[in-house]
Amino acid sequence: MKQADKLAERLNIFTGVQKPPEVTVIRLKSAYPQEERYNRYIKRAFDLIFSCFVLFFILSWLYPLLAILIKLDSKGPVIFKQHRSGRDNKSFWCYKFRSMRVNNDCHHRQASRNDDRITALGRFLRRTSLDEFPQFINVLIGNMSVVGPRPHMLQHTEQYRHVIKNYMVRHYSKPGITGWAQINGYRGETLQTEAMEKRVEHDIWYLENWSVYLDIKIILRTISQVLLGHINAY
Repeated sequence: MKQADKLAERLNIFTGVQKPPEVTVIRLKSAYPQEERYNRYIKRAFDLIFSCFVLFFILSWLYPLLAILIKLDSKGPVIFKQHRSGRDNKSFWCYKFRSMRVNNDCHHRQASRNDDRITALGRFLRRTSLDEFPQFINVLIGNMSVVGPRPHMLQHTEQYRHVIKNYMVRHYSKPGITGWAQINGYRGETLQTEAMEKRVEHDIWYLENWSVYLDIKIILRTISQVLLGHINAY
């Protein structure tokens, strides 16, 4: 975190105590491992190989199956798309299997425990993280990575950048389907600012310590948690 403090100070990144400047994210070569061009190529190659494997061998048959079940379960589209904050704080369409009934609160209200918007099938999809699988399309397109800080809703980015120190530093990396914060318990709804602070702290640690080995470790632990279940998966 000291490295993040120094980087934010040098680049005049908004830290939550003043009005943010118009340019909130500026790149600095070698500030983090992923800033090295060679490392970016390696991570992108890993993302392409992994996402292609999932798309061809899993989503190719899972998509039509879940599409039928989602349509039978409730009215609405199969895919839910939402603008999320990406690398350099640029917004992008993030894809998920729809797990809620169509509602007017979906773009600013987080899912909560016993949320009455979630369908019966949706609870299963969210508990098993199957709702996230369309994000491998995002990875293939290039606006997400398999591992990285989770992308937040635009409203939450705007909210937390004003109150959490170095919040915007997490946008140096492409957002991920899973991440260091998520496998350490900081996933799902964040009812308190302290919970989001911990998530950001873990996200910055990931940026400072990235390696292919760490990505593989996070993926394996994610698979383990999906199979065993997670208390905050709802």
